[in-house]
Amino acid sequence: MHILGIAGWSGSGKTTLIVAMLPLLRAAGLTVSTVKHAHRGFDLDRAGKDSFRHREAGAGEVLLIGDRRWALLVEEREPVLEALLPRLSPCDLLLVEGFKSHPHRKLEVHRPTLGKPPLWPGRADIVAVAAPAPLAHCPVPVLPLDDAATVARWIVAGMADTSPVGDTA
Repeated sequence: MHILGIAGWSGSGKTTLIVAMLPLLRAAGLTVSTVKHAHRGFDLDRAGKDSFRHREAGAGEVLLIGDRRWALLVEEREPVLEALLPRLSPCDLLLVEGFKSHPHRKLEVHRPTLGKPPLWPGRADIVAVAAPAPLAHCPVPVLPLDDAATVARWIVAGMADTSPVGDTA
């Protein structure tokens, strides 16, 4: 499994880019999964639903199963990313949104109009930047943020140049 992070400040367009690239990566023949970090917590079920009542009553895990999807809700402190990767089914590419400080390879989504500093200075884990315009003094490739096809092609080409996670060759 190849892992590529999509990192950047809130509002930079990480999710928009991922959603635009997913069909393109799939059309290139890749199986793709995603991991999304939620900084403010989240809840998949609602008060009054049976699964919510199970968790509120103390269940450590609740497995929700429907006719087209299932979800495992686990009540514990935020685990490290590596602890959760084995729970994913095998895929060609795992896109990890968020986890800015994790050491995996990342594509930074940078939008200067947000007024936030770029992440890339001094960071070996940032291997490219997607931005709405060229960036001066950026030591890694700068890709057009509003051209998901170009970014997806860069990802596919980069997969051929790197070993998947766990490959010791």
